[in-house]
Amino acid sequence: MKRLPPWGVWAATAAVGAGLLGAAILCVWLLGTTLPADLRDALSDALMQRWPLLLMLGAFGLAVLAWAIHGAYKRWVAPLAAFAERIAQADLHGDAQIAADQAPGVPEPLLRAVSQLLLRKSELTLAIQDRVNEGVQRVQAERNQLAALMAELDQSVVVCNQEGLVLLFNQRARLQFKALAGVGASEAAWLGVGRSIYSVLDQDLIGHALQEVRVRLDRGASSPSATFVTATPTGHLLRVKVGSVSSSVSPVVSTEGAEPTGSRLTGFVLLVDNITREFEEQSERDRLLHQLTELGRASLANMKSAVETLERDDLDPQTRVSVRKIIHEEVRAMQSRIQSTSSRASAEFIKRWPLQEMMASDFILVAKRQLESWVPITWLVEESDERLWLKVDSYSLVQALAHLALRLQESFELRHLRLRIQEFEGRAALDLIWTGGVLSTETAMSWELDPMQVGSGLSPLSVRDVIKRHEAAMWFERLRVRHEAFFRWSLPLQQPTTLEDELTPDAERPEFFDFDLFATSAQGHAMDERSLESLAYTVFDTETTGMNPSAGDEIIQLGAVRIVNGKLMPGERIDQLIDPQRSIPAITIPVHGITPEMVRGCPTVLEVLPHFHAFAKDTVLVAHNAAFDMRLLELKESASGLSFDQPVLDTLLLSAVVHPEQTSHRLDAIAERFGIEVTGRHTALGDAMVTAQVFLKLLPLLEAKGIKTLGEARAASQQTFYARLKY
Repeated sequence: MKRLPPWGVWAATAAVGAGLLGAAILCVWLLGTTLPADLRDALSDALMQRWPLLLMLGAFGLAVLAWAIHGAYKRWVAPLAAFAERIAQADLHGDAQIAADQAPGVPEPLLRAVSQLLLRKSELTLAIQDRVNEGVQRVQAERNQLAALMAELDQSVVVCNQEGLVLLFNQRARLQFKALAGVGASEAAWLGVGRSIYSVLDQDLIGHALQEVRVRLDRGASSPSATFVTATPTGHLLRVKVGSVSSSVSPVVSTEGAEPTGSRLTGFVLLVDNITREFEEQSERDRLLHQLTELGRASLANMKSAVETLERDDLDPQTRVSVRKIIHEEVRAMQSRIQSTSSRASAEFIKRWPLQEMMASDFILVAKRQLESWVPITWLVEESDERLWLKVDSYSLVQALAHLALRLQESFELRHLRLRIQEFEGRAALDLIWTGGVLSTETAMSWELDPMQVGSGLSPLSVRDVIKRHEAAMWFERLRVRHEAFFRWSLPLQQPTTLEDELTPDAERPEFFDFDLFATSAQGHAMDERSLESLAYTVFDTETTGMNPSAGDEIIQLGAVRIVNGKLMPGERIDQLIDPQRSIPAITIPVHGITPEMVRGCPTVLEVLPHFHAFAKDTVLVAHNAAFDMRLLELKESASGLSFDQPVLDTLLLSAVVHPEQTSHRLDAIAERFGIEVTGRHTALGDAMVTAQVFLKLLPLLEAKGIKTLGEARAASQQTFYARLKY
């Protein structure tokens, strides 16, 4: 119930009085028409003679009536209006009952009934919240498992709905697309939940791939597939596939409302591989192979011609010597080319080796088991420090140990070998130890340079290659007193990486999951017809040199944060100081704390606006007292060439819609009503964060008032007094 202001009460009283007076005059006139003419004339003369008295009596009657109506309103109606507001506040803050002193003038039975209803509602709310918490915990556990699984994948995974809005992606995808965007690129070029995948990948290519998927789905295929390769603006090549488990775009289908085929496409999964280096390496290998083939063919032709010349009986000695020289030169040239190609191939092979983290003690156990099968000898292992971590290709390192062990056994017929790993001078020292048998430095070096041979297999790599790949050093030492010798590998130590490190490289972990967007469909619906909870929002705020944009005041700080599907995304933000290219009045510095020195050398507003424009694309803008901030953007349209023409919601206006009885709709006052902790006040990002939290609190209150769509919220905002503010 809405309480009338004092002037409204008097206006209502006057209206009622005027209506009663008009009714009385009408009754008298109607009565007069039924009287005889002589009686009607006599009555008219009497009234005309006494009209001042009658007028005074009418005015007095109206005053008494107004006083009675006003008193009745104050006694019965006003308390009920205040009581309705108190009920709304109690419901908002979760109070279970209302005390009698908090609702003066309200009948006791009504107060008891409302308190009982509030108590019952509170009990039901707590019960529902318990059930919701149980569901949230189950979902959170599943999400944590999914996050751990996604973190282990070595491919970029992105899940989208049918409109191309990103629902889920793993950390590798986020970092990969950030790298693909290039240095200095805006965050709009990165991945984000609720953003369109078409801002980073070509829509036509994905659409063509999805058409192939749909055709195969209609034919009843269980694993439809499609593949395409695309280039990014920064020159990278990406391979994107559609279909099978190992492909990079997989359809998400639903059987609800299915067509005769039994399924319909509701989304797709992208597995993206950056094949730039692979393509470059393949091109280089093709070039080397072509060069080796063509030059080798020429050399063989020259040698064949020279051999045929040597077979002639009439060849003079001087010519014979020249022909032999040609053969030797061609052989040396071929040998040099083959050696160069082999070295480059070996180097490329070394670069492609994957290194993995593992505990030193685990490596020793794995190495012992593998060496026992490769080298039939007794293997002893010394206890190792479990705090040591390595980053190694364990297979190639064990191959190198086996290669050296086989050479030692062949040379000295040893009975046993020992493995030991320990910390030595800030690195990990891996020792292959034997007793007896003196080894020369020249022999050890030859073993190091020879291709590794384990059993019947011959590796293209040498022990030296393994050393280089691990950024290690190797030497052998003799302990004459103990009659022992050992090969020592000096390996870098590695700090173990936790799952949290892999998932959160930034200061704050971004929100990566939002499966509710599957139900969102923007096609065929105007944005005004969309529900408020289904929209994506960019909540922003500015700090300025003053409060008069039209008189030349400029933005000195811009802060923004995103809300997607009813969830605040604190990891997706803008926090940018801006050089206003004018002085900052000293009187404003204590308010926002921004000094001329802080903004000197920062980007100008025309450099920042394209970033903000891309960040806010396809979202609804939200601000507190948005008319002021939007005026600042409007004044820069001609200079920047950018128009912020998307819908705008104002938390000041929305607060006036849901709490019309409140006297203050300042951001601090609203935050206090909702119990929101205010941090970073009068900084652009701090105010944007508070505004975003206020907006999320307002959404359910708007829905309770029947305001569920964007169009309804904008229409309700325009009916408030504050909508008249202009800047």
